[in-house]
Amino acid sequence: MGRVFIDLGPRSYTIHIGQGILGSLGELAGQIFRSPRIMVVTNPTVNGLYGKAAARQLEKAGFEVLLAEIPDGEEYKSLASAEKLYDMAYSGELDRKTPVLALGGGVVGDLAGFVAATYLRGVPFIQVPTTLLAQVDSSVGGKVAVNHPRGKNIIGAFYQPSLVVADLSALGTLSEREIRAGMAEVIKYGVIEDEGFFQWLEDNMEKALKLDPEVLERIVTVSCRIKAAVVQEDETEQGRRAILNYGHTVGHAVEALTGYSLYRHGEAVAIGMAAAARMAEYSGLIGAPERKRIESLLLRAGLPVAVPPSLDRREMMASMKRDKKVVSSRLTFVLPEVIGRVRIVRDVGEDIINSGL
Repeated sequence: MGRVFIDLGPRSYTIHIGQGILGSLGELAGQIFRSPRIMVVTNPTVNGLYGKAAARQLEKAGFEVLLAEIPDGEEYKSLASAEKLYDMAYSGELDRKTPVLALGGGVVGDLAGFVAATYLRGVPFIQVPTTLLAQVDSSVGGKVAVNHPRGKNIIGAFYQPSLVVADLSALGTLSEREIRAGMAEVIKYGVIEDEGFFQWLEDNMEKALKLDPEVLERIVTVSCRIKAAVVQEDETEQGRRAILNYGHTVGHAVEALTGYSLYRHGEAVAIGMAAAARMAEYSGLIGAPERKRIESLLLRAGLPVAVPPSLDRREMMASMKRDKKVVSSRLTFVLPEVIGRVRIVRDVGEDIINSGL
């Protein structure tokens, strides 16, 4: 079992990574919590695959399990879903020492984390991510949120989990599309921070898509280490942590304008990453060869790189101006300088933005 430690003082925690480690969930949770019960938030698909096994391990560790199921889909990461979970928590008599455990992908993790952060002004939180995107990104770092019809993740908080358990064997049940969508965030880490990792992904992408166990373990471990280092330096995104938003400004607009139903999050982020690379080339930050390397690796991962022509560019601009990173109506983008280093660029002009769209 691999481990990545996130050092945040009293909010520090360990990410456990390995094949089949869901079987250690009760033991790991029991080492941290002494609550008589635990609330497990999941969706029907994940519940059918892992719900009984997770509950069995937690019950063996002495927890009474309260199961809360939400429907599949990004559209259910909402205040309405949060309210239903609050009702279940209240009916189940959760107190301030009762952990909320997210068993699922990014939607489940973000929603359950938002509920944990706000119910009784904060209860303990555990992440058990079951998708590649969640294992490498959304389960780590403490961003929890729900969507608004006009924007993604604009209602949320920074709230760290106490424990993350990433079972790599869960990735074997994902569709090919889900694996490819998760790969966008993996590629992101290479672009923003580690050229060597990016090159290694170029050499091993086909093995990754075939779920080679050793390749997957390195992908998840390196991605978590990169994110951990950034979060440790800037937990609440006052500066450097913004580099993790590479591709997300355009990506979130694409998601919002297509009703959160046409694209997976990773697919939209891939479109945003390619768009940001084109903006960087137009601005003279990077050359065409490096921009092409970024687009090529995204395409090899089976990801889209073009903004849908059906989306109105004026609506795109309006949506991006409602992004949570906007200050005084000035758009901020994360643009690559070289592969392995990016720059946070504020007040980006419309000509530069249009070059990427």
